[in-house]
Amino acid sequence: MKFETHIFPSVIESTNALLTNVSSTRLEGLKIQHENQDYIVGNLALIEGTSPHKAINCAPDEMDYQLLIKSALLIAERMVNSRPMVVTTGFPYSTFQIFKSAATEFVKSIQNVSQDEKPFGGYDYRNTELKIASVHIIPELIGSILSIRNSMMNIRGGMFVVSLGYGTLEIGLSTDNGIVQRTFGSGNGLRFALDSAMRELSNTHYLGLRNEHQFDESFKTGSIIANRKRLDLTEIRKKVLAQYYRDVISPIIRNTWTDEDFSRVSTLVLVGGGAHYEDLVNQFREEFDGILTVEVPEEPHKMASHGYALHSRNNRGNSEGEPVGIDIGNANTAVTTIVDDFA
Repeated sequence: MKFETHIFPSVIESTNALLTNVSSTRLEGLKIQHENQDYIVGNLALIEGTSPHKAINCAPDEMDYQLLIKSALLIAERMVNSRPMVVTTGFPYSTFQIFKSAATEFVKSIQNVSQDEKPFGGYDYRNTELKIASVHIIPELIGSILSIRNSMMNIRGGMFVVSLGYGTLEIGLSTDNGIVQRTFGSGNGLRFALDSAMRELSNTHYLGLRNEHQFDESFKTGSIIANRKRLDLTEIRKKVLAQYYRDVISPIIRNTWTDEDFSRVSTLVLVGGGAHYEDLVNQFREEFDGILTVEVPEEPHKMASHGYALHSRNNRGNSEGEPVGIDIGNANTAVTTIVDDFA
């Protein structure tokens, strides 16, 4: 089975600027209309904007969520060649029940999206009709578990899963018979470490008017330009990630998973963008050395959207809709379709 995934930063900014031929692709030049206002989205917002932003864990009735969903559906419509779509997306386990109905109704209500195509070489606004066959909302961690169970990892038996997201940390235990609800928990995401790094760095260097989403790009690469000098962030990153593990991750695991849980499980799978940080992965390996085997998939940041697409495929019934998974993360939004399905 093969997936096709497109990813863009989960940031937006309103604009009145005329942007022409500033991007080479549609994905890099997202500029859409929402309630008669233009917004730049994703990489275009990071490059052309002055304060690209997104509220953390926003609700379906908030503009941030609605803009990102519309942008994701616009991308998905191209990926499925304008065919009807069976869409699955999700929320953290802690807010899933609260937002499920409102999110379902909003996605169903989107019939078209207006996009300014001039940023990537087009001539004007284009109104794209969307054909949405059905909508499903599931917990984010369930999406990752589906992907782990049905991907090249193909893990069987009990496993702990930790999703290291930007806004939310999610943990849980999955068995071949399903999830163990008692073992699910949520906490502060990687933003905790990012904010710590920004506070410490600002004591000695002027960071300009960067917001946390802009600083996140530097945190990932391990360096930042401040006052026209390149600063190495690798040591401070290692320090704040260790602090994040000690103060947030480890206590949640300790207070949620019992010794009996550990006696039944030998594998811990890390997913989400935070699983790319080797310094953070090593914290898990050190704590659970001799108890659990720590596994990281090849593309941990795509696991939730892959699982959403699998859920769409498995729940489309008699619909001819193409399966689409949309993971609206607090750092990035991932849009996935299944392009090679032998199921």
